[in-house]
Amino acid sequence: MTAPLRIGTRSSELALFQARQVASLLAAHGVESELVTYTTIGDRILDKPLSAIGEKGLFTAELEADLLTGKTDCAVHSLKDLPTADPAGLFLVALLEREDPRDAFVTRPGITATKLEELPEGAKVGTSSLRRRAQLRALRPDLEVCELRGNVGTRLRKIDEGQVDAALLAAAGLRRLGLGHRIVSLLNAPDWLGAPGQGCIAVQARVHDDAMVQVLQKLDHAATRLSVTAERSLLASLEGGCQVPIGAATLDEPKYGLMLHAIIASVDGETAVRGGLPIDLNDPAASGRELARQLHASGGAAILEELRANTPNVLKDAAK
Repeated sequence: MTAPLRIGTRSSELALFQARQVASLLAAHGVESELVTYTTIGDRILDKPLSAIGEKGLFTAELEADLLTGKTDCAVHSLKDLPTADPAGLFLVALLEREDPRDAFVTRPGITATKLEELPEGAKVGTSSLRRRAQLRALRPDLEVCELRGNVGTRLRKIDEGQVDAALLAAAGLRRLGLGHRIVSLLNAPDWLGAPGQGCIAVQARVHDDAMVQVLQKLDHAATRLSVTAERSLLASLEGGCQVPIGAATLDEPKYGLMLHAIIASVDGETAVRGGLPIDLNDPAASGRELARQLHASGGAAILEELRANTPNVLKDAAK
């Protein structure tokens, strides 16, 4: 390649870190690159819950549009932000080795609780995720769940200012930014489930750009692709986006090997369906579809139907 490879990325501190990680891996293969930065609709609208904006690809659409037209050569995303269906002409060419996929419990100064269960009654906990909100209300209905938007640094500042007593953030983002010391404790699967694909950096390319695909495929991590393929297949089968209360995690268990765990929950946390299934290493997507079918048949269909039927009320409640 004679010209630097153009990497599309959001302009947040975490997104830039992730894009630079891709650039570093490319450099190790002798490929020069440069970053092209974007501010997405999800970055611009900060006064509403993500679930109330009503858009798919809140953090990805602008990057994908320029990738399709050739203004960039690839795009780097947090996998959990990507819709499960690839836009026509694009695909996930590489999934980097996954960071810790768990959620982290973070507190403001003066809070002595070392885990979620120890927070005092009525404490304020911040999150912008319906999945986290649902699990919080199921575990601790006495807590006040507050909307907390912004990049990682902004959310930590709001915590430290006392706008909330604690918050739940992705452990991967904190660690990538050198903020692992802010993690008070981690919420472990299968009791608490993160977002499908959480902790994974995805590289997107054009389907027929053979030269670029050949370069970028060298960055793909096989074990990560296997686990997140199962998780995202489950999400796609349930027709859930990143703003639907669906959680998933892959665990390596002595008795069963790789297990896919998942939850579908109502936003108020009062109803939830859980399940688990060994992953077929030869067809992880089929395992995701099968667990989705089981959850759907066990009551998940009713939860999702009610959620969609009452979307305006759900979003109004989430904004309180």
